[in-house]
Amino acid sequence: MAQLKLEARNGELTTVEEIPDQLPGDITALKAAVEAILFTMGDSVDIGTLARVLNLKEEDAQTVISSLEEDYENEGRGIRIVRLEDRYQLATKKELYPVLIRMARQPQKINLSDVVMETLSIIAYKQPVTRAEIERIRGVKCDHAVNRLIEYGLIREVGRLDAPGRPILFGTTEEFLRHFGTDSIDELPRINPVKVEDFKAEAEQEAQLKLEV
Repeated sequence: MAQLKLEARNGELTTVEEIPDQLPGDITALKAAVEAILFTMGDSVDIGTLARVLNLKEEDAQTVISSLEEDYENEGRGIRIVRLEDRYQLATKKELYPVLIRMARQPQKINLSDVVMETLSIIAYKQPVTRAEIERIRGVKCDHAVNRLIEYGLIREVGRLDAPGRPILFGTTEEFLRHFGTDSIDELPRINPVKVEDFKAEAEQEAQLKLEV
């Protein structure tokens, strides 16, 4: 009997599709399924879970994994399967670590949208500044922009304002200086007060457009 896959939509469970009880018995399809599972999970997966998902006995699931391991080795692939007791995980081959290290050291280009860039400008010139102050200047909520800037490592929490609720104060980081090629925030070009008002006007227009959609 097939299982119904349910998905939450607007707070209600909706039938999306049927999942067959049995996956294809072909070894190639089973290896593809194991590869997809390990790639998607990222972390290690125990053999019992793999067997249940594939509707196989554990020894048969082990045979599929072993065959996949042989494929990676014989085909000279850049990935391998690591066994951690009764768990399995996809990993890169140790021989390729030097290449991966060189890749990690390459400078990463950060693409900032206009909204994020405006938020960063306010923080750079007004720091330390609270989220409420940023929103007062821009005229709209800034949660997404602030979170994105933290993710990029361009801003960080630098303290708490001595006020009710002790709101977080934000400031720029060393990565911000490196990214914009300056040694100190004191070297930033002076901002025209009119530009700050332009930020607010653009933000208000943006908010109005969202309300009209």
